[in-house]
Amino acid sequence: MLNPYLLSDALLSSWLLEDAPTGDLTGLLLGLPERHGVLHFTARDAMCVCGSEEALRMGQLRGLTCAGTMVASGRTLQPGAPILSLSGPANELMVVWKMAQTLMEYLSGIASETAELVAQAQQQQPGVVVSCTRKHFPGIKAAAIKAILCGGAIPHRLGLSDSLLLFAEHRQFVPQLSPAELVQHYRRHSPERKLVVEVVTSAEALAWAQAGVDVLQLEKFSPVQIAALRAELEPLSRSPVIVAAGGIQRSNVRAYAASGADVLVTSAPYQAPPRDVQVRFTPMP
Repeated sequence: MLNPYLLSDALLSSWLLEDAPTGDLTGLLLGLPERHGVLHFTARDAMCVCGSEEALRMGQLRGLTCAGTMVASGRTLQPGAPILSLSGPANELMVVWKMAQTLMEYLSGIASETAELVAQAQQQQPGVVVSCTRKHFPGIKAAAIKAILCGGAIPHRLGLSDSLLLFAEHRQFVPQLSPAELVQHYRRHSPERKLVVEVVTSAEALAWAQAGVDVLQLEKFSPVQIAALRAELEPLSRSPVIVAAGGIQRSNVRAYAASGADVLVTSAPYQAPPRDVQVRFTPMP
């Protein structure tokens, strides 16, 4: 998926202000506001690039212009490929430099790991969907979601307010209600939303499936357990969507894709190392 959206000017400006609240003192004392140049960002690693639009916009917010190169987020790049070039006053290039570079490195790391997981899963099972949790570092939701979208995954849920995911931690407060009663409760109070229930045993999964739940989230089931449960659910007239969650990463994603799960939920991309973005300055006469 290419360039799903652009982070807000307010957010980008706040990051620039955090790093350079009164500009670049070193450059100011050298007289760099009177000099001009071009700042080039290049992929040092192979990557699924992400954050190039934000890097460009950071430059524009500081009076810089695109110098002919801008590769959209979501593109796959080989080492040495150009990403973005910015031109303008040298002191403003210095202000934008590190924030733009760091943002692209971190987001490209998330996007690249996501793309690898999606590729491996869909090579094993073309119809399977990879979904990423909300277990990213607090405060970076918009950026993290952009990165996983660029890598070809979807958000599992954006937060507690946008979906119905019934955990055992919820259910312990209403032990008197059966699975069928809880399903009917949510269908009555929120009929337009699908109900997802997390389970940790096959017996729980069967009970909720028979109650008519829309989606079963299987927490830390092995691929073998998922395949066995899928077979048990086949006789049902209405089988729920099967979501595998917990510990899915590059080393086991193929096995989970082959298990019969419809969706693979993972947090692994958020722990991916950054992809290296090289920086080079060209002074202008």
